[in-house]
Amino acid sequence: MQLDPIAVAAGVRHEALATVGSTNQEARIRAQRGERAPLWITAIEQTQGRGRMGRSWVSPAGNLHASLLLREPSPPERAPELAFVAALALRDAVVAEAPALAPALFFKWPNDLLLADKKCAGILIEGEVEPGQSLCVVVGIGANCASHPLDAAYPATDLRSHGAAMTPEQLFRHLSASMCRRIAQWGRGRGFAAVLSDWLAAACNVGEEITVRNGSGEKHGRFAGLDQSGRLVLQLRGGGTEKISAGDVFPFELRGGRRVPSQA
Repeated sequence: MQLDPIAVAAGVRHEALATVGSTNQEARIRAQRGERAPLWITAIEQTQGRGRMGRSWVSPAGNLHASLLLREPSPPERAPELAFVAALALRDAVVAEAPALAPALFFKWPNDLLLADKKCAGILIEGEVEPGQSLCVVVGIGANCASHPLDAAYPATDLRSHGAAMTPEQLFRHLSASMCRRIAQWGRGRGFAAVLSDWLAAACNVGEEITVRNGSGEKHGRFAGLDQSGRLVLQLRGGGTEKISAGDVFPFELRGGRRVPSQA
């Protein structure tokens, strides 16, 4: 895999690995060793790929497994905004290689890219401050280029299944450039309003009935939009609204193990 010249000119570095447990974990190890950032870590396959909430991320060869290490990208409280920045950069990269897919690519809050209503990529943001060191943030991206899991909690797909014979190498090259552009747009948080506007323009389920699942259970209501910090605004069925910082969004409810449309 190779960086786009735009990324090279911006001082971005890249290390390509064959097999690794997790590119995010590898990037965090590099951060602890004092590795200079920005640095992309990519791997042909992962043996311990992870998604949000510790979930396993199936990571065979043929798909993209990449993590970007950043140092002091913003004040700590603004670092989670990078999930929206990365989502935009990833969609930009897919469209750059396969423009015909643009009408079918949408974001699912908070960190997934959907293709024809099925998940084709996910993003995992992890950050930490080591004693006496700077804030380090790792932006992990997994994209289904050639295959997808058949038993995922949310229906999945891959780019090849939709006619885009896109290799991980091709996608990564575009991603390395689009990430530079979107991080510049974000401007350490100063441009987050523009980022949110662009994200909402390609968001799914806005204005629709949804189910949100998190550690406190399930909530049902209408996806009314996002607040200025990127929290989901849920208009509750019983009246009022609630702002949600984390959770899994489904445009349906599960009843008896079957997926059925949500009802108001």
